[in-house]
Parts: sequence; C-alpha cells; structure tokens
Amino acid sequence: MDHRPPTHLKLNTYGSGTGLMGAITAARRGLRALVVEKGAYFGGSTAMSGGGMWMPNNKVLQNAGVQDTKDRVLTYLDTLVGDTAPRARRKAFVEHAPEVVDELLAATPLKLGHMTEYADYFADLEGGSAIGRSVESKPFDINTLGAEDVARIRTSGAIAAPVPMPITSKDFRLMNLMARRPLQAFPTIFKRVLQGVGGKLFKKEMAAGGRALGAGLIAGARRAGVDIWLNSPLKELVVEGGRVTGVVVEKDGERVRVAAKGGVILAIGGFDHAGEKRRKHQSQALTEDWSFGNPDNTGDLFAIAEQVGAGLDLLDQAWWFPSISPLTPEADPIFMLSERSLPGSMIVDSTGHRFFNEATDYMTAGRAMLGLDDGKGDHLPIWLIFDQRHRNRYLFAGSVMPGMPMPKVFYESGVVVKAESIAELSRKVGVPGLVDGVARFNVLASQGQDDDFKRGLGHYDRYYGDPTNTPNPNLGTITRAPFYAVKTVPADLGTCGGITADESGRALHEDGSPIDGLYAVGNAAANAFGKFYPGPGATLGQGLVFAYLAAKHAGERARSSERARPGAGPEA
Repeated sequence: MDHRPPTHLKLNTYGSGTGLMGAITAARRGLRALVVEKGAYFGGSTAMSGGGMWMPNNKVLQNAGVQDTKDRVLTYLDTLVGDTAPRARRKAFVEHAPEVVDELLAATPLKLGHMTEYADYFADLEGGSAIGRSVESKPFDINTLGAEDVARIRTSGAIAAPVPMPITSKDFRLMNLMARRPLQAFPTIFKRVLQGVGGKLFKKEMAAGGRALGAGLIAGARRAGVDIWLNSPLKELVVEGGRVTGVVVEKDGERVRVAAKGGVILAIGGFDHAGEKRRKHQSQALTEDWSFGNPDNTGDLFAIAEQVGAGLDLLDQAWWFPSISPLTPEADPIFMLSERSLPGSMIVDSTGHRFFNEATDYMTAGRAMLGLDDGKGDHLPIWLIFDQRHRNRYLFAGSVMPGMPMPKVFYESGVVVKAESIAELSRKVGVPGLVDGVARFNVLASQGQDDDFKRGLGHYDRYYGDPTNTPNPNLGTITRAPFYAVKTVPADLGTCGGITADESGRALHEDGSPIDGLYAVGNAAANAFGKFYPGPGATLGQGLVFAYLAAKHAGERARSSERARPGAGPEA
C-alpha cells in the first residue's frame, strides 16, 4: 500500500471513531480527507460501545411518531447542564443533530431505529423525554465491508453475546426479562440467534450496537473516498504563523508530514488508560484500570494542548459505568447494565448501608461511588447484594441465565461471595452493618417506596426495572436464601474532559480564542454537556455532531483560503 501523503490534502482527522463522521462529511463536500489512527484497529471507543446515539428531534424519531421541538430539548439541557458547559455548544448540538442523522443515513449503509422508552436520564426535568430521544443501528452485516476491513474493526468482549447474535438495546431489555415475560423474550432471542448463527451459513456476520455503527462509518468513509491510515501515532502538529496546517505522524517507522489546508480534527479519545493522570484529576481510588474505553486512549491530548496552548476543562469527569469487578488482574470489568435496577438487589459500601439510588443513570452512579459530589471521598469497597429470588429471575453479567448456578470462576476470584444468611454474608465480606442495611431496605421494598433515595420514581429508573413487579418495578425484598454479594467497581466508558472547543468544534486557547486550523471533538474535547449525561448515547451523539460541524467549518475555511489566494479564479 502506498503511504505517501496526498500533496493537496484539505482535511486530516486524527482518530477513527466518531471522527470518521468528520472525514465523511468533508469528503462528501469535495474535500480530500485522510483519517489517521494511532492503533491497529478502526472504530475506537465507538466500535466498543453500546452504539446508541442521543440525537433529539431527528427523522427516525419523527417517522416513529415521536413529536418533539428543539425548544423543549434546549430547555431540558439548559435546566440540566446549567453553567457547567457553554450554552452555545449545546445549542449547536440541538440545532444540527437532526441533519447529522440525515447525513449518517445518506452516507452509510446503516439503517437506524428508535430506542423506544429508553428515557432521557433526567426525564423528570422540564423538557425531558420519557419515550426517549436516542437511535441505534439495526442489525448490519459487517461482512459487506470486505474481509480486510472486518478484521480491523475494534471489538469489546465486555458486551459480547454468549453466542453469535446481534443484540439491540430493546433486545437486551427483553432478554433480561426472559424468565418473567417469556412469550415476549424468546421469539426475539430466536430471531437474533437465527440472524447471527444462521447468517454465518450464508457468510454473513450480523452485528448490532457499536460494532455495527463503527462498521457503518468505515463503509461510509470508503464509499466517500476517504483514505485511512492505521498504526500511525501522532507526533506533533505542524504550526505555521500561528495556524495549524498539518500533522507529523509516524508511519512504517518514519516520520511523515501531512499537510491539511482545511484543518486538523482531533478525535483521539480521552485519557481512559492514563492511570497517573486519572488519579491526579479524578480520584485516588482509581488504583486499577477499570475503563472500557479504547486501549489506545492514553492521554495524547495533553501533549497537543501544551504544544498549542489549548485550554483544558472538565478533567475530573468521565462517562462512569458501575461494573462487576474484573475476574483476574489482567481482565476487563464486566458490564452491569440492569442488575442494580432490578427488584431484590441493593448496593452498599463498607458500612453495610446504601448510599445512592442504584437505578440512576450510570454517570451519576459512578460519581456517587467515588464520592465526587458529596465531598466525603470514595465508598470503596462496594458490593451488590441480592438473593436467590433475584438470581432465579434475571440475567447476570450478560451471560449467566436466570436460575443457572454462578460459574465457579466468580467464586474463585472472590468477585462473588455466597452465604446462607445475611449475617453470614456480612462476616464473609467484612461488612458489619449489612444486617441492619438489608433490614432497612426490606422495609422500604415491602412498601414499594424508597424513602431514602427515591429509587423507582424516575422514568429512567423504570426502564431497566421489572414491570411485572408491583407496585414498584425497581424494588423487591432480599429475603430468600442463599444470598450473594458481588464486588462492584466504578468503571467507565471513557473520560469526557479535554480540550475546550466552541460551537463549531474549533479548539480554543486558554484565553478562549480559537486556534486557527485545529478542531477537537468526541472525548478529546470537554463534554458539551458539562458534568452530565443527558440520555443514552449522548457521548456518541455529541461526537458525531461536532465532527460534522468541524468538517463543515473546515471546508468553509479551506474554500475561503482558496478564494483569497492571489490569482485564484472562481471555484468550479
């Protein structure tokens, strides 16, 4: 393959997750675009994610009968985000999210569906939505990309199904209730297994979630004529006369300078796996690498910011995601999406008592676990407590079916502890207050009213609850032996503090002025929603929207530069 840089490159995107949207947008508007990826795989954290996109008021939602207005969405964000992020950023997001969905549908082979009833995480605020404003890819055959590209899509074992099958968010919700609503769950399970396992007989590899989205973006980039370089770490920006005019990357052991007249879009992810920086900026309790983010996200943004004097903000923030502790020191944490919301479970710290609403959104839950809001410090060690009734009814760790014995590896690792009484469980895990904590919880669960933390009152709480459990789909007593304690950690989907940017995605100096020719999007930029996660897929939603806006701004910049060039004639 010829790795010589194009001689008249207009736009360079560094990062192949949501940054692909920027390259696609530029290429479809006549610019030459190159995507440079640090690692050996496409897709970044996008391909490793659940794949949902919080994109209010778009065509897919409208076709599904969801009525909304931009003013309502902005009211919701204003109420939620407040002064933790610039209003211009969220206003631009609300204004342009619908057209980004249009672009995604036009530029890629993906088909999108509404994530029905996956409510905004703060849906009870003014302007919030209980029906949900998120979309996701329908199952997609990634083999249409060709074997070479398929082999280079980044994957995550943390959300893999036990057998080949594409699982959407709606599917997972149904599967989790297979023992409670079998007539609804098993036809869906059969359909997805048929698509996954059966599809392989026809040389199809059906994917859903982030893997489907990542594959669709790669297909769109190939279709638009975007060049993509892998294994090309960024070494420095090229700055001339105060303007960013290109990048220097290492390709095949050599430093290559790539011109980018339109600009450089940084979509390099955050500092997910930079432990020292995470302990410095976030919490000393982060002694282990519990992040689900792209392994290549090691904080490259800090060196870039230092080189050009870029501002940094919200470094104490991450897309927190409470998870089951890794089974071995080398393993990743295990996704825990619904377990903490379902009846018959509670989360306690070393006092044996609850300290937050377990069914809240995962970013808020993680902040509570680390004590980032109450100033009291972290609550580790943390345990998820449930009984055999809970175990008989619900999926555990994404693969242990209802009623199945817990695999031995959970016990051998010490991640799961089992006992015949709460008193015995209390002794085994070293939490002396657990008997009183469970007794208090059982009174509240029996009444169906969580006086302490209001669990089950919010629309989002109930999404992962059990609708067959009344009067509260999130509350049930913990009374049936044996009893279980599961070691729980404040994992995350990636950091969301980074380079400050404006409403067009332009990177900003420390004084707030734009850095000419440089853009920061996705988790390389400070969260457009400040300290909050407004709804499912808000991280991907803003990444795609600001990559799109950055590419459009860069395109205008390139065209203006051409028109201003001495002797330049009118553009064709």
